[in-house]
Amino acid sequence: MLEDFLQGAKKVVICGIGNEVRGDDAFGVIVAEELKNRLKSEKIVILNCGEVPESYVGKIINEKPTHVIFIDAVDFGGKPGEVVIADPEGTLGESFSTHKLPLKLLVGYLKQNINAKFILIGCQPKQLGLFVEMSEEVKQSAEKLIEILAQELEF
Repeated sequence: MLEDFLQGAKKVVICGIGNEVRGDDAFGVIVAEELKNRLKSEKIVILNCGEVPESYVGKIINEKPTHVIFIDAVDFGGKPGEVVIADPEGTLGESFSTHKLPLKLLVGYLKQNINAKFILIGCQPKQLGLFVEMSEEVKQSAEKLIEILAQELEF
């Protein structure tokens, strides 16, 4: 599905979303930071959006991407570490409990300003407590996703 989504990609913006001190909520930002080390291309922009992806709207629009990937911990009722790929304007885009603005609204605004394809890669968290370690399940899923994205985005 990721391969299909990325077909025809000329410029990709990756937005890692989350909070590094809340256990599994760090999923998106850890993936983004590791991809920054691995992917060196002018066609790929990686943003660590922390808990406020809406603060990066201007940057995303200025990059004029053809594809935008949001990565975050999302409680969708799956097994801890389970990864889902979804439309950020669908029901999962509304379920961002730890962030101020639902992704659905953010994507709606971006679509008014850029002609891009959007996707959400979400990971089911196990623990979101303050100052807890990332669970082993989510850590393994982050490592797998980093490998997959590093391969898919080599252009």
